[in-house]
Amino acid sequence: MYKDVEDKFRTWLFPRHNFTLMVLRTEFLVLATERVVNGSFTGGFDLHLDKLNGNWAQHLPNIDYAVFSDGHWFLRPNYLYENGKLIGCVYCGEVGVQDLGPGYAIRRAFQAAFKYINECVECSGIVVLLRTFSAGQFEQGAWNEGGFCNRTRPFARDEVKIGDQDWEFRSIQVEEIERARKGGQKIGNMFELMDVTRAMLMRPDGHPGAYWGNKWMKGYSDCIHWCLPGPIDTWNEFLLEILRRRIQLTFNSSSSSELNSLIF
Repeated sequence: MYKDVEDKFRTWLFPRHNFTLMVLRTEFLVLATERVVNGSFTGGFDLHLDKLNGNWAQHLPNIDYAVFSDGHWFLRPNYLYENGKLIGCVYCGEVGVQDLGPGYAIRRAFQAAFKYINECVECSGIVVLLRTFSAGQFEQGAWNEGGFCNRTRPFARDEVKIGDQDWEFRSIQVEEIERARKGGQKIGNMFELMDVTRAMLMRPDGHPGAYWGNKWMKGYSDCIHWCLPGPIDTWNEFLLEILRRRIQLTFNSSSSSELNSLIF
C-alpha cells in the first residue's frame, strides 16, 4: 500500500488479480487554495472553477473506472474565480460580491472535470460513475449549533423529507452526467449515475454522531459521514450492480479473445 504524506492519496495493489484501487481525495475537483486572514486559515477557499486540481487529474490516464463523490465542501464561504477573475462567492456576505450559491460552484466544478476527461486523449474508454449528493441529517440545529443525529432506526418512506437544496444538488449532478455522457459517446467514454440521494435520506441512523472520536472537534456531532455498517454497504451494492451490468454489456459486445483481458 502507498499513501502520501498528507494521507490524501492511497493506493492498494492486488498483483494476483492485476487490480489497483486508488483513493484520490480532492475537496472541490478544481484548483482550490484555503484563505488565510491574519496568519490563520479561515476554512473558506478560493476556487478556480475553470482549472482542475492536477494532483488527482494527472492519474486519469491510468484509470479504467473512476467514481466521483463530492458535494459538502461547497457549503462553505468560498470565493469563485473564472479566467483568474473573481466572479462571485458562496455565503461570503461581502458587499459588492455576488453570492452565486453552492449549486453554481458544484455545477461548474463537475463541468470542468467531465470536460477534461472527454478532452483527454489518453483517457479514452474510461468509465465514470458519479455518486449523487448525500444530505447531512442534523436535527435541532446545524453542526455548530448543537445539531445531532441520534436515531437508531431507518426512516419509513413516508417519513423522508427531501430538502430543496439537497435535491437541487442531485439534479445538477444528474444534468451534468447526462451532458458528459453525450460528449463521451464519441470517444468511447461511459458516464453512469450511482443515485444514492433518496436512499440515504432514509438512513439517519447511519452517521457516527457524537461518537466519531475527533479530538479536535469534541462536543460536535458528525451527521454527514457514513461510517456505520449498513448505508455504505448499500453504496457498494449499487456500485457492484453497475459494474456487473457494464461487464455483461462488454461480454455481449466483445469477442472471447478480448474478454480474456477484461476478466480478473
